[in-house]
Amino acid sequence: MEHLCRVPRDRIAVLIGKSGETRRLIGEACGGEISIDSQTGDVSIDWNDEPDPVRRMKAPDVITAIGRGIAPSRAVQLLEDEVFLRLYDIREWVGKQPNQTRRMRSRLIGTNGRIRTLIEELTSCEISIYGSTVAVIGDNEGLALATPAIEGILGGSEHGTVLYGLEQDRKKQRLRSKNLDSFQDRTSERPGSFEAMVPGFSEARERRMKSEPLELEDGESVSYGEE
Repeated sequence: MEHLCRVPRDRIAVLIGKSGETRRLIGEACGGEISIDSQTGDVSIDWNDEPDPVRRMKAPDVITAIGRGIAPSRAVQLLEDEVFLRLYDIREWVGKQPNQTRRMRSRLIGTNGRIRTLIEELTSCEISIYGSTVAVIGDNEGLALATPAIEGILGGSEHGTVLYGLEQDRKKQRLRSKNLDSFQDRTSERPGSFEAMVPGFSEARERRMKSEPLELEDGESVSYGEE
């Protein structure tokens, strides 16, 4: 039995699910059987076989994400190679005074959840603000966009400044991705080939070969050789 992590007691029921269904599904996804101590919130796993190294490394993140407010169906996606979890402790930015933590929670969420929703839409990440923590799930590109936005708000930046910077970063990221795709298309041709130096030559040559055959006068002939 391997200990994974500890979840808040008010998230134990979410982790277990109706009739233990969520716990069973998470165990199957990870490759083992999940055990939960209902008194302490400690979560352990009994691996069925030799665990996959990636799943073994990511299993604690799945449980932690659920404990920090992420829906189990979304948290399980952390087992994928390209999906990651990032956690922030609000107290590291504003201190341990509860009123400051509540104030910062409100800033991160925004009126009617508008700020959090905008960041999620612009980064394709999912954000959960639970207690004094902020949990973010996304791929590398999404997290690269979400990180400065969240840290900016935690650092006291105005919402307008943060969102403008996020939009600019998103445009730059898309431009870099577009340029990379274009570069890969160009380099997909064989290096040093005449086609690489003269784009469209192959098509023109093919059209020429399909044209009417050359008519020769009496006594004329065509010979081929190497230079």
